Amino acid sequence: MLERQVYRMPKAGSIKDLKLQSESLAPPQPDEVCVQVKAIGLNFADIFAMQGLYSATPKGSFIPGLEFSGEIIAVGTSVTEWKVGDKVMGATKFGGYVSHLNIQQRYVIPLPANWNFEEGAGFLVQGLTAYYALIELGNLQPNMTVLIHSAAGGVGILANRICKKIGAYTIGTVGQPAKVKFLQEQEAYDALILRDNNFYQNLLNTLGNRPLRLIMECIGGKILRQGWQAMAPMGRMVVYGNASFSSHSAKPNYPQLLWKFFRRPKIDPLRLPTQNKSLMGFNLIYLYEQTDLMHQMLQGLLALELAPQYIGHVYNFNQMQEAIGLFQRGKTIGKVVVKLSP
Repeated sequence: MLERQVYRMPKAGSIKDLKLQSESLAPPQPDEVCVQVKAIGLNFADIFAMQGLYSATPKGSFIPGLEFSGEIIAVGTSVTEWKVGDKVMGATKFGGYVSHLNIQQRYVIPLPANWNFEEGAGFLVQGLTAYYALIELGNLQPNMTVLIHSAAGGVGILANRICKKIGAYTIGTVGQPAKVKFLQEQEAYDALILRDNNFYQNLLNTLGNRPLRLIMECIGGKILRQGWQAMAPMGRMVVYGNASFSSHSAKPNYPQLLWKFFRRPKIDPLRLPTQNKSLMGFNLIYLYEQTDLMHQMLQGLLALELAPQYIGHVYNFNQMQEAIGLFQRGKTIGKVVVKLSP
């Protein structure tokens, strides 16, 4: 039995309950590989799961974490595709905040030769999110105008790169001026808007005569409503998150959440035919459970040959709480990654 280090929640509720502890790990099952984790990617879904605000959160005790990279140190008896020493990146339905894990062999793919472990840990979840939202749901086409919220975040950066591969026109939005400067220097957005009190008018001015046909929506609240208003007929809004419901504290602020819930935008389905607009949403956990579909999406994503994810913040494994705290405050740029010692 292998002894591994894990960050475990006794149950969803407070991030302060996340504790580092040692656990035994059995040898991999016949169709599994055992990975020594080298880097872990953080995602907003981790925060919502730990606070009990994510519908897919496991009941009782669980280990957060959806993506990782590392090196295979053992293979099950039925595994022929992988061997000890292979460098991989993978996705898991929770269980990623660990030093070692056993995982079904189809949930890991090779780490590109020119990528480091941090880049590998920051690609799959947000890359699949961006690809599925844009290509499969959004019907992304050349010259289409696309609004991408949280443009300096991991999904936003990869979404913009996918759009540029297809030849779309991208408008990115951010919540802080410093992120505008970063994007101007590092990423090829066609236009950038700060989400301040003048956001809606600035959006209209930026659009000019361009019809807004696709929105990557992850903010919620009035920003969602304003985007819906600005979207042209035949437009599609794809909702994959709701950052306005996040908090900077360990526990959810339930009175504030209820206030936001009752004031949330309400889109009347009876009016959709008249407006000729589409509202769609998805949960990446669903895609994880559809293994063949996930691999189909992965093939399409990898065929685009995107540059590796921008890694903006790297923490050590013993700094997990600090990394989560920074992520919660919304001051991150690119991907937040936690690395483990060799």
